[in-house]
Amino acid sequence: MFAFDSSVPAELVPLSWLIGVWEGTGVIDYVVDAADGSGPGVHRTAEFGQRISFSHDGLPYLDYASATWLLPAPGEDAADDAAPVAHVAESGYWRLHRPLGDADPGPGMLPGVGPRPYATADEVEALRNADGGFDIEVAIVHPTGVSEFYLGQVKGPRIDLGTDAVVRSETAKHYAAATRLYGLVEGHLLWAWDMAALGQDLRTHASARLARVD
Repeated sequence: MFAFDSSVPAELVPLSWLIGVWEGTGVIDYVVDAADGSGPGVHRTAEFGQRISFSHDGLPYLDYASATWLLPAPGEDAADDAAPVAHVAESGYWRLHRPLGDADPGPGMLPGVGPRPYATADEVEALRNADGGFDIEVAIVHPTGVSEFYLGQVKGPRIDLGTDAVVRSETAKHYAAATRLYGLVEGHLLWAWDMAALGQDLRTHASARLARVD
């Protein structure tokens, strides 16, 4: 079971079940095909730990932060120099997908003019889509020169996302597209991430199961 938090800004109510800190473990499982198609390619697998935070400061968007770390393979001691120590981080923002008007802040540091729109549950309800959910947009930035912009939907305790745009620096590794799925199952946050990277088509990449710790 899950409950929406009516104490948050009205626009965040559909996403309120995400708010908090989540920790757990997951699995990386990505196949990189041989460039010439001559063999099965390289199967990259590993287990990782993760800590995700969703928070807000009273404004109609969620702050998102994720940190992950590779876990020692079976038989390895975490204190050994050979044990994996790589860390990966993400940060970004999640909000309902709607046109912004004069009352919304921006661009830049420009303040909004007039009362904030969609301040009540009834006004937010008008944003519900034909599928019974709410359209959302998510911006995620990686420290490796990649930025992703997702469009998708939240419907009850499930979120489906797909990249609308990916921007990467000239020094970043190839990364072309991704989908992400989030769901609340028996009080745990489960997610799965497919990606098209390193010249591959869209395929399984990683998944995890996290428990709320705050």
